[in-house]
Amino acid sequence: MPVNPRLNKDQMLQAEYEYISKNVFQANEDRSRFSSYYFVTVGSFVAAVLGTQFEGETKAISLAFFFLFLVLTFMGTFTLSQLARLRAAWHEAVEAMNMIKEYYIKHNPDIEPAFKWRPSSVPKTNKPYSIANLIATEVTMLSALTTGAGVYFLLNFLGSANFVSWIVVAVSVVGGFYAQWSWYERLLVDDQ
Repeated sequence: MPVNPRLNKDQMLQAEYEYISKNVFQANEDRSRFSSYYFVTVGSFVAAVLGTQFEGETKAISLAFFFLFLVLTFMGTFTLSQLARLRAAWHEAVEAMNMIKEYYIKHNPDIEPAFKWRPSSVPKTNKPYSIANLIATEVTMLSALTTGAGVYFLLNFLGSANFVSWIVVAVSVVGGFYAQWSWYERLLVDDQ
C-alpha cells in the first residue's frame, strides 16, 4: 500500500508566498534593467550623431540616421512592451499574495490589521507617479523624440528641410508619444 505524504498546508502556503514575493522582486529588477539598457543605447547613438562630421554625402548620412532612429523607436516600443508586461506580472503576483493573506485572515481574524495591501487596496497597474509609471513615461518621451529625429532625417534626405518640416517633426513627436503611451496602457492589462 502506497504511503501518502502528509501535507503541511502552512509550509505549502509559506513556500508559495515566498515564490510569489521573489517574482515580485524580479519583476521590479527587470524593469530597471530594461529601461537602463534603452537609455544607454539611445544616449550612445545620440552621442554618435552629435560627434559625426556632416561633410560630403549628407543625403546618405540623413538616410542612415533615419533608419537608426527608426530602429531606436522600435526599441522604445519593445522596451515599453517589456515594462508593461513586467508591471502586469508584478500586479498579478501581488494579487496572488493577497489571496494567501485572505486565507490566513479568514482563519486568523486577529492578524488582519498587520496587512496594508488587501485585494481592494492593491495599487493599479498604471498608478500615476509610481516608479513604474515614471520610467514608462521617460521611455515614451525618449521614444517620441527618436520618432521626431527619424522624421527630421527623412525630411532632410528628401530635401524638404524648411519651416513646415519642423511642424511635421513636432507633430510626429506628439503622435509618437500618444501612440507609444496607448500601446503601453493596452499591455498593462492583467491575465494576458
